[in-house]
Amino acid sequence: MKALLIGESREGKLLESTYELVGFARQLGADSAMFLVGDPGRLPGYAGKLYLADVAQAGEYQPDLHKKLILDAVEKENPDLVVFLHSSYGWDLAPRVAVRLGVGQVSEVIGFKEGGFELGACNGKMRRAVKLQGRVVVTIQAGAFAAAPAEGSPQVEPLKESAVSLVEFAGYQPPEPKDIDLARAEIIVSAGRGVGKKENVEVIAALAKALGGELGASRPVVDAGWVEHSHQVGTTGQTVSPKLYIACGISGAIQHLAGMKKSGFILAINKDREAPIGEIADVLVVADVLQFVPALTAKIAG
Repeated sequence: MKALLIGESREGKLLESTYELVGFARQLGADSAMFLVGDPGRLPGYAGKLYLADVAQAGEYQPDLHKKLILDAVEKENPDLVVFLHSSYGWDLAPRVAVRLGVGQVSEVIGFKEGGFELGACNGKMRRAVKLQGRVVVTIQAGAFAAAPAEGSPQVEPLKESAVSLVEFAGYQPPEPKDIDLARAEIIVSAGRGVGKKENVEVIAALAKALGGELGASRPVVDAGWVEHSHQVGTTGQTVSPKLYIACGISGAIQHLAGMKKSGFILAINKDREAPIGEIADVLVVADVLQFVPALTAKIAG
């Protein structure tokens, strides 16, 4: 099986998440080549063929032009898979490329299953498996596949194209400053849907305070308005790696796991011993979070 990995750069600099594409290909056992619009002076540590379009010529992002360049690389490489990151770049380009190639597209791959791919469903509450038929365009969920180490030097094949894009790139807009930077916290105690209601978040916050840590939250808690978005952990929130992460009433949707699975020690508290978060937790406490957490807080404070 052959895979064409669509790397990403920003302002000419390679995004580290590109190495997750390499990790995906290695885990799949596929031979791979990479496509990148980037700076010729900043090549990735990748021992394979690299189809490189100079960012100074192709622009930071011109959808029609980038699509044409990728299609040129597909024609040269003839891959079975065209693999994007599930990012704003991948969201926009993957369907364009799939339609132009006349093939299927699979979004947010989180693993391999029964000769095909495993995907999240129902906001991460369920998983489904799909099997492949012929060439397929896929996007992979951030954090679902371990990044391969940067090593080796690519064999560069330049790509040039003079097509005009109908969309003009206007620049990047940085996100608004967060009132809390969870990425710097050594201890994070996060509240999930299992806490029941907004008032019960204070029970989790009290444990975080007793430990000298910060309060985190899963997406359902933030979407419900119980906690500000700046406390959200996950692919649509903050990616964290504290020394201690305590997940309270969090089942473990892949989007949340991707944002915290690199934590030094993970303690999960959940009534469901089959909750997905138990697969990565160092310790899983099967208990009612509203009974266990106050008792733990009292023990620490006392």
